[in-house]
Amino acid sequence: MAVNETFASLSDSGFQAALAGYVVALGCYAVEFASKRTTTVHTAERVPVGVGALTADGTPGGRPVVPTAGGNGIGLVTKEQRGLPWAERFGRAGFVVTVIALVANIFSMLMRGLATERMPLGNLYEFMSMICTVGTAALVVVIVRTNARTIGMFVMLPIALLAILSGTVLYVPAGELMASLNNYWLVIHVTAISISSGVLLFSGIASVLYLIRERGDRQGKVFQETSVWAKLPTTDALDRIAYRTAIIAFPVYTFAVVAGALWAEVAWGRYWGWDPKEIGAFMTWVVYACYLHARATAGWRGRRAAWISMLGFATVIFNLFFVNFVTTGLHSYA
Repeated sequence: MAVNETFASLSDSGFQAALAGYVVALGCYAVEFASKRTTTVHTAERVPVGVGALTADGTPGGRPVVPTAGGNGIGLVTKEQRGLPWAERFGRAGFVVTVIALVANIFSMLMRGLATERMPLGNLYEFMSMICTVGTAALVVVIVRTNARTIGMFVMLPIALLAILSGTVLYVPAGELMASLNNYWLVIHVTAISISSGVLLFSGIASVLYLIRERGDRQGKVFQETSVWAKLPTTDALDRIAYRTAIIAFPVYTFAVVAGALWAEVAWGRYWGWDPKEIGAFMTWVVYACYLHARATAGWRGRRAAWISMLGFATVIFNLFFVNFVTTGLHSYA
């Protein structure tokens, strides 16, 4: 099968655009998070512009304010628009760039699939690209639903590092699948494992941030007044984010492990062979099963459950890097 070079070139360009976007977004989130704490007025009270302005009911007494650039004293501005701190503008810009980078990454994977006429998950470069896509999508959804933008730097850092690693060390040109991977189980198993791994990475980061915030809260007022970590969402919010993302990803991960066993039986004549990748996947499954059980038990919510989740996060990282780059086994990614 010939590779469509046009689509392949578009895929590479899309990934480079996504990589650049991830790095820029990381920088924007970092500027917002590292800035001095500021108080932002989030109300959208409409204020008349101009000296001697009128109140909302048309009577005199409106507070004079400086007209906005390009204005002639006629029109309305909001308190939020007038008082938006420059650091928060960086954060909002970072979110916009994140969305653009996500679209570019999706475009890259779509073009790679069209160029090769297969699911773009046939090598570690494509697998890591999928994880970047899923992790970024999870970040966008969480920010839209909770406005927890201050976690953006911590989620975007590993995504940017994975993208850099994928675009340099792991990059391979578009091409055909290895014969052993040319199977419908590739679509089923690898798609499920990459999606669930990306979401579990996000859940683990939220648990790490929970432990940082929880420790700071125990320090009391000093933490709230002096620490930049006080910008993180509340412990309740971080606990909900970690739990809800894990509870979404865990069934998908379970399905991926079962599908992998079925594929192993088709390819190698056995369901389980204690391959390093199989052991690593089983470790991750056990830890997150324990986390969800502990989290659902009233006595194990909060810090203790977060420690289990962080252990699960460590196993995901272990599977992505140590198993893939240090050990050897039957799996093609090893």
